[in-house]
Amino acid sequence: MKNLLTGIVFFFVINTFHAQTNDKQSSIDFVTVLNDNHAETLYYYQNNWKVLREAAMKRGYIESYELLEIKPNEATPYSFILITTYANQNQYDSREIHFEELIQASGGLKLLNEKTPNDFRKVIHGQDNVKHW
Repeated sequence: MKNLLTGIVFFFVINTFHAQTNDKQSSIDFVTVLNDNHAETLYYYQNNWKVLREAAMKRGYIESYELLEIKPNEATPYSFILITTYANQNQYDSREIHFEELIQASGGLKLLNEKTPNDFRKVIHGQDNVKHW
């Protein structure tokens, strides 16, 4: 009985410690659409940003990603929220090298109507090193 009780206490201590030590970090970008170029912006993120993150997940470079769309308003003047989550500091620190590798392998940007990213979207706020608890 004493061993069982000790085992249960040990289990809860380990799980509690693990829950408090989360190494995940995210990068979050808030993107506004310029000049009513919604189709170009969505195409760009679905065919470039999302594709690169899917490849990054397969290679273990990132833990997850989210491409979110909201209706902009005065309080939230952006249309897209882009979240890339890294499992640990090593993934985060290697992000530039890994994404450059994936960009080179992808064969270049896929664009709708030949408009460049600066023509149709603007990152109005970006936040790195977002800690997960």
